Amino acid sequence: MTTRILVEDYIELYDAPVDELIREAQKITEENFDKQVEFCSIISAKTGKCTENCKYCAQSSHYRINIEAHDLISPDEVRKCAVSAKENGATRFSIVTSGKGPDEEDFEKLLHMVEVINGVEGLKSCASLGILNDNQMKALKDAGLSRYHHNLNTCNSYHEEVCTTHSYKNRVETISLAHKYNMEVCAGGIIGMGESRRQRIELALELAELDPDSVPVNFLHPIEGTPFEIHRYAIDEGEILKTLAIYRIILPKTVIRYGGGRALRLSPENQELGIKAGVNGLLIGNYLTTTGISIEEDKELVKNAGMQLKP
Repeated sequence: MTTRILVEDYIELYDAPVDELIREAQKITEENFDKQVEFCSIISAKTGKCTENCKYCAQSSHYRINIEAHDLISPDEVRKCAVSAKENGATRFSIVTSGKGPDEEDFEKLLHMVEVINGVEGLKSCASLGILNDNQMKALKDAGLSRYHHNLNTCNSYHEEVCTTHSYKNRVETISLAHKYNMEVCAGGIIGMGESRRQRIELALELAELDPDSVPVNFLHPIEGTPFEIHRYAIDEGEILKTLAIYRIILPKTVIRYGGGRALRLSPENQELGIKAGVNGLLIGNYLTTTGISIEEDKELVKNAGMQLKP
């Protein structure tokens, strides 16, 4: 009963003017954080040929998408990209792999990649390797991994509309394992996949229960050939700004991070308003299968929003 009332209360916030919501979110951000924005970056260490059927994803082998698939890259390439990310202002660097989870051979190589990232002074290691078991998570901790990233993607009630080859419970269990080994957690989702306002609120509340350190908010990039290419106009810019502000209200002490899709879904002016609405982390550079925004533009974005880049 309490959760239902909470959902209804937050849904009502969508009826407020967007500038009013942004002011409230900005006040909460200033109370809990300084005026610094954190940059992080990723590398797609293994791309494509994924057995899962997530309806938004170009990497799924269930759909015929023309992407450049590749097996696991070399540690030297990881080091090169990690150094470049640091030079561009990133304080965190993540290795990301396609697939439900790594096989034994790949996993050993990934552990070495974590050590390679940790060898870059001033850079913290992150990884997004899919659904893991207890032994794998412990091995990552022992290798020195700072933070594990694993999105819920959407709320429990909408999960089967997005993916049926693994469960919402599988995702929650993986996040819980990261907490078990005292790693930081980065867990967020994608909005604009046809979910309702209620379901966006449900996602935020479910994330709050998992107590992540960072919540990346991605915006659907509809890719031709995937089932979710139909959602090209599923969410407008005003709706995105309201959602970001409401997420800040629900998650007052969590870093809210711009993930993929913002260049498609938000104008530069509204990206700036999003920072004022509570976004204080940015994923910089290119994403997994789509092109991002230039580093220079992101630094200018932070400056124009009255914020500073976290040193």
